[in-house]
Amino acid sequence: MKVAVIGCTHAGTSAIVNTAKLYPDAQITVYERNDNISFLSCGIALYVGGVVKDPDGLFYSSPQKLDELGVETKMKHEIISVDTDRKTLKVRNLATEDTFEDTYDKLIVTTGSWPIVPKLEGIDLNNILLCKNYDHSNAIIDKAQGAKHITVVGAGYIGVELVEAFQQNGKQVTLIDSADRILNKYLDPEFSGKIEESFREKGIEMAMGQTVTSFQGQDGKVNKVITDKGEIDTDLVILCIGFRPNTELLKGQVDMLKNGAIVVDQYMQSSKQDVYAAGDCCSVLYNPTGKMMYIPLATNAVRMGTLVARNLVQPTTPYMGTQGTSGLKIYEHNIASTGLTEGAAKDEGLQVDTVTITDHYRPEFMPTFEEVTLKVVYEQETRRMLGAQVISKADMTQSINTLSVCIQNRMTIDQLAFIDFFFQPHYNKPWNFLNTAGLQALPGVETKAPVHS
Repeated sequence: MKVAVIGCTHAGTSAIVNTAKLYPDAQITVYERNDNISFLSCGIALYVGGVVKDPDGLFYSSPQKLDELGVETKMKHEIISVDTDRKTLKVRNLATEDTFEDTYDKLIVTTGSWPIVPKLEGIDLNNILLCKNYDHSNAIIDKAQGAKHITVVGAGYIGVELVEAFQQNGKQVTLIDSADRILNKYLDPEFSGKIEESFREKGIEMAMGQTVTSFQGQDGKVNKVITDKGEIDTDLVILCIGFRPNTELLKGQVDMLKNGAIVVDQYMQSSKQDVYAAGDCCSVLYNPTGKMMYIPLATNAVRMGTLVARNLVQPTTPYMGTQGTSGLKIYEHNIASTGLTEGAAKDEGLQVDTVTITDHYRPEFMPTFEEVTLKVVYEQETRRMLGAQVISKADMTQSINTLSVCIQNRMTIDQLAFIDFFFQPHYNKPWNFLNTAGLQALPGVETKAPVHS
């Protein structure tokens, strides 16, 4: 069996390693246009902020490791075109500019995503940078050293983490987003507002509800960001607007979502036989809505890559879908979310109720007992849980993994009230705060959870 793999980051590495182990006789060739593989882009802010000193730790594989598995890795090789009917690839060696053709029996597409770059006046000025790969992170670190003021465009996870890193490195920072608040896709206002408050306390300028219209520069370098509501003097701009799937190679050959994400079945196969896809280049089944959606997360990518290998010869292990579960630490705030926010649920046309509790995560007789705030979103008619968010100065983020499992298994808010959790004063209360949320949502029940000694 001749297997060709296009791209080698999270999904690609998982697919390659597992394919090599499951099918030792397979001939596996990997084509990667960059000079490195398997970079953990979710660690960029930690690297930029100096928390991670050695960037080698952000790579979890290498061509040498793949070679030990019998995999041929062709670095700095770009796929020019794919013919899924003839099962052929046209390849360019970026070092020599030579082109050649290769064939495959099975094709694994793990081409990932690329940052959205708006077509704006001045976008080509120096010191306007992207944030996606290892080269980007090194460029950001290099340019930031000489910058006094840095502007981050885009208030998603990456943008927010970079803002914190720059501020802690002594920079003046402005955060711009066209939405009226940060992290609006992941958190409801009562949660995102706490992070915004921390940002303002640290002197970070929040330019929310503003859309960048152009950039101005001097001597070829950006020195001003123009928005629809004003202008910001700056030395460096980082674009964190979002990502698009890298799928031009298969356009018109396989089914895709409107944004170009490849649609795969539960066994990671595209609409074309023997063409599989995983990671940021394709869609995923989003359990809260039952729809195929674009949710580029490393966790989704490694699961899907592993499943490609398991299902490459015959369907064996179906994908269980995702809740889009994610976590974030900003200053003293530990935050995590899963599934739909209240706002997103309403945008989907769902009739939902919510329950929000604020409680001490463990007994008040303990030396410390930080507050934790939890919100659960559930469907009115079925009472099925659809999403949850948590924030605390104590690390309570693993509770969201528990709720992710609940949502995946279509559990109700009423069932949450009586799930069996252990009690130990070091860690929680007799009524775990997850139980408490369920209890408060029970119809006709007092809103305060029972207390047991």
